[in-house]
Amino acid sequence: MTDAAPRPGGTAPARVLTVAGSDSGGGAGIQADLKTMLALGVHGMSVLTAVTAQNSLGVHGAWELPEEAVRAQFDAVVGDIGVQAVKTGMLSSAALAATVAGLLGGLGPGVPVVVDPVGVSKHGDALLAAEAVETVRTRLLPLATVATPNLDEVTQLTGVTVQDEDGMRAAAEAVLRYGPRWVLIKGGHLPDADRCAEAVDLLSDGRTERWFRAPRYDNRHTHGTGCTLASAIASHLALGHDVPEAVGLAKEYVTGAIAAGFPLGAGIGPVDHGWRTR
Repeated sequence: MTDAAPRPGGTAPARVLTVAGSDSGGGAGIQADLKTMLALGVHGMSVLTAVTAQNSLGVHGAWELPEEAVRAQFDAVVGDIGVQAVKTGMLSSAALAATVAGLLGGLGPGVPVVVDPVGVSKHGDALLAAEAVETVRTRLLPLATVATPNLDEVTQLTGVTVQDEDGMRAAAEAVLRYGPRWVLIKGGHLPDADRCAEAVDLLSDGRTERWFRAPRYDNRHTHGTGCTLASAIASHLALGHDVPEAVGLAKEYVTGAIAAGFPLGAGIGPVDHGWRTR
């Protein structure tokens, strides 16, 4: 049920590294990333940047790891195992964002990087310090093969407020000015989106644009969608797809995961990363 070809016994799958925070509730963050990677047939590895006390009701606490711990995790994985794609998520502070940017800059152009510029949780809790936004803009986005902001993150990064699909074009132009090769503007937070039949995203490299549309499901259990989508893109890039193909396949995967999202706890439940095997 993935696009990964069967491997001879004893051979290693494609390797994808996530650099992100932990969600103790298991719906987003590192946990969602690794579940996505497993579902798509790649070997997921992790660099933990922060620990959150989190459940279906929100984020109840967050603690950053020291910069040296982040650097040591990254060096241990890259130096021995190697990576074929990297995805970044919650980076929390300017210091951690700068540390991660420095590490990614040493990978070279052959390793695609998917930057999910996580600003707030699904529940509205801040996951990126205000003073870190400039570091993400100027140091991390220029390293991105694909950046995947939602509309709130577009506003946080660029000041552009999006009201409709034409506004998504302006948002893409604004984000691309910071240097990513491609940007995927996620339209799930468009005004009146809940009354629309489709969920729409825009992929652009400044020269061409591609619109990705999928059915919108009446399901409030959507915790982890952004992490899941970015990880799916990174996984498909590691499997050899180009950016538009990787985004299309990732959109298909996350749409199915949203459709299968389930209640968990008293609040917003997660998407179902294993929906293809149910």
